[in-house]
Amino acid sequence: MDIDIVILWVDGADPAWLSQKKEYLPPASRDSDSPNRYRDWGLLPYWFRGIETYAPWVRTVHLVTWGHVPSFLNLAAPKLHVVRHDEFIPREYLPTFSSHTIEMNLHRISGLAENFIYFNDDMFLLRSAKPTDFFRDGLPCTYGGEVPWQFSGHIGVWEHAVANDLGVINRHFPKRDAVRSHGKKYLDRNYRWKDNLRTLCLQKLYPDYFTGFRNLHAPAAYLKKTFHDIWDAEPELLHSTCMDKFRSHSNVNQWVCLWWQIASGNFSPFMVDNLVSGINDETIDDLCLCIRQQQHSMICLNDQEETVDFEALSLRLHNAFETILPDKSAFEL
Repeated sequence: MDIDIVILWVDGADPAWLSQKKEYLPPASRDSDSPNRYRDWGLLPYWFRGIETYAPWVRTVHLVTWGHVPSFLNLAAPKLHVVRHDEFIPREYLPTFSSHTIEMNLHRISGLAENFIYFNDDMFLLRSAKPTDFFRDGLPCTYGGEVPWQFSGHIGVWEHAVANDLGVINRHFPKRDAVRSHGKKYLDRNYRWKDNLRTLCLQKLYPDYFTGFRNLHAPAAYLKKTFHDIWDAEPELLHSTCMDKFRSHSNVNQWVCLWWQIASGNFSPFMVDNLVSGINDETIDDLCLCIRQQQHSMICLNDQEETVDFEALSLRLHNAFETILPDKSAFEL
């Protein structure tokens, strides 16, 4: 079975990209357009080194970009496919500065395998991974237990996307039918007993609709068919999402695809060993220790705060990765 990887990357300092973004940016500020959303920590070489070292079975890495490429990148690398937005996203949706638009069109990438793993550029492998960590019996691996979503304080764009995603799932998958057909996958020995107890309680208390699923902020295994199915089922909603140049409150995001696979039973139960953390002065020691000691299989380094000592924190992360991945990969010049 061929398994590909798709990763999104943007050079937030590219003058041409910044000029085009400014041309389309509405006067009102958006919480989806803060500078840290596009900030480059210089860690992408370690992402490629991690894939080559810990997942050598990957067939092709599809690097999705506005048009620029990282300066270190070896464009002749055998497993690399650099794909520009205009090579797979329909013209009516371009240019786009919304990850939602890019995500909902990934299935259109030329040559993409039916089975692929979607990475953000802040998600890194820290240990050897097997194909069965992502796909088993042709199905994507994920956590399928029910986790209710709760919203408080400032409700931003991504929280609205969660609500919209869940609305799609409940519109197309009656919970009683899903539990009857796939209930053993929602209550599985791969999960903790507390997780199974929570899911069982939610099935009893709210039998008519799903209250939510967990977002692991981890690489997500997908079938291309899932994206086709959602486009067939919700063409107007996805078209509306993709017409927005920047992320908006009416959008869905790629979690709708992940949750669609869960609600339809097209997944294999699995628990991901993944650490998720923001990068700041309080977390940097633990993050560097986790990387050096490879305490988890994967790590997600969220750039959540605009006002941090970017240079100092970036250097510390760079040095931590250098201890476990010191050698250049075939993806580097």
